[in-house]
Amino acid sequence: MSRSVAAHRAAAPETVRCAVVTVSDSRTPETDESGQWIKEQLQAAGHAVVYYTVIPDEPSRVVAVLDEMAGRDDCDAVLFNGGTGIARRDTTYEAVSQRLEKRLDGYGELFRMLSYQEIGPAAMLSRAVAGVYRGKFVALMPGSPHAVKLAMEKLLLPELAHIIFELRR
Repeated sequence: MSRSVAAHRAAAPETVRCAVVTVSDSRTPETDESGQWIKEQLQAAGHAVVYYTVIPDEPSRVVAVLDEMAGRDDCDAVLFNGGTGIARRDTTYEAVSQRLEKRLDGYGELFRMLSYQEIGPAAMLSRAVAGVYRGKFVALMPGSPHAVKLAMEKLLLPELAHIIFELRR
């Protein structure tokens, strides 16, 4: 690891304030295994979950939640799970990606690369994406528990505080 990355990580906030949004037409807060797991992992890492919801995959609902979180002073990151595939009802990618002011293409590229190592060419069906919207970090990951675990453990949890450090500079 370079000195600058190490220095940035050392200066990064200990707690990142996160919104967790599950996009699903079939899950409820009681059956949302992925969203609940994300919340648990964030809290175990010392981060705060300041908002949690399950919403249907309707672009207007997705955008409304994104805009609401972007306007809150107590939210640093919005983590979406679900709605990133290519099925007719998967519209979260379209709703969020066109709002991103800066894209972090490496997130989606790395997610698909890691996913490919586990599931093969079906990884290309994921439209995982991340970026910045109104000063907030935004990440979309597939909704399956396995995909969420991959994105959180390999990509998001290790870099979340560093990303927020960079956004605050």
